[in-house]
Amino acid sequence: MSIKNSELILNPDGSIYHLHLKPSDIADTIIFVGDQDRVAEVTKHFDTVDFETQSREFKTQTGSYKGKRLSVISTGIGSDNIDIVINELDALVNIDFETREIKARKTSLSIIRIGTSGALQPDIDVDSFVLSRYGMDINGMLQSYKVDAIKHADIENAFVSHTQWSPQKPYPVIIKNSQTLEDLLKSDQTIFGMTATCGGFYGPQGRVLRLELQDESLNHKMDSFDYKGLKVTNFEMETSAIYGLSKLLGHKACSMNAILANRALGLFSKNPQATIDKLITYTLNKLVS
Repeated sequence: MSIKNSELILNPDGSIYHLHLKPSDIADTIIFVGDQDRVAEVTKHFDTVDFETQSREFKTQTGSYKGKRLSVISTGIGSDNIDIVINELDALVNIDFETREIKARKTSLSIIRIGTSGALQPDIDVDSFVLSRYGMDINGMLQSYKVDAIKHADIENAFVSHTQWSPQKPYPVIIKNSQTLEDLLKSDQTIFGMTATCGGFYGPQGRVLRLELQDESLNHKMDSFDYKGLKVTNFEMETSAIYGLSKLLGHKACSMNAILANRALGLFSKNPQATIDKLITYTLNKLVS
């Protein structure tokens, strides 16, 4: 059945609506960064860059690193942007834009997030790398989709009970990463954990400037959560959406986090750019290893 024009929106040049990309513009392995300026921080290591475009905050560069074709895309901040980016990337590889029909043979993308984050556990050092084994949606975006088959209800229920989670907030959804990508990216330099994906930077992550929090002790409750050794390691705003949508659509995803702050200890990196650069080169070399 043909997908309606109002649902699959294409630009006059045939590119997908927000990303302004055509199927030939992207590689099967894609690196996500939040900041559009960070795209060039990744691709400066490439041997070649043969394609570039930008629409709004979505900047894309595609090229080659040590013989492997890669695309780097800036997503901007937040799960709402991830909803746009992953749905449109999937459309690029799994929908025929001429017939507007879903392809019988699906393509699976490998999606790796290189992002920054703040640690919740006091034993996670600033400037270390967290590889997110699980992403926890506490912002509600994934609740728009049928996720029962891919979520981990046992961990979710234990988390809700431990934190006395408010029924006024979206029920947490916990999704596992791609084991294939985890095996590729892990090393003795990475820390495993569960990344909480929030709907904002201030109140949703327990920061107080002038506004009171709904639950001022929530961060402490999250810090102390332990499910068979699994702890909430860090806060950010994209990972769970990447994991959930990728898994639903048949793509592989893994999130690499440069820890720039330790929220439990009130510390911040003295050289955040060096830490980000180190994570970029680490991830690139792992992808071609």
